[in-house]
Amino acid sequence: MEMYREIACQNCSNNDGTVCGAHSNQAKHGKGRGIKASDEFCASLCNYCHGWLDWGECSRQAKVKMWEEAHIKTVSRLTDKFGDEYLRLVA
Repeated sequence: MEMYREIACQNCSNNDGTVCGAHSNQAKHGKGRGIKASDEFCASLCNYCHGWLDWGECSRQAKVKMWEEAHIKTVSRLTDKFGDEYLRLVA
């Protein structure tokens, strides 16, 4: 989870110190009532974007699209930055 804090928000590019690993809210990633998805299914998001994802007033489709795009960017950035170290953690 610490690695997710090492890059900027992968939705808005903010790097204000609030970036963390935002877990997927999708059942296909293991999310359930009272259960978070696995840490491998996170996107690096700032506090604002993470809040919008969890509590924003918009369609579920828009939230899924935003998270999936940010997750793909997150995996790419963390692989570039940490290489094998990151890949071992999510394997």
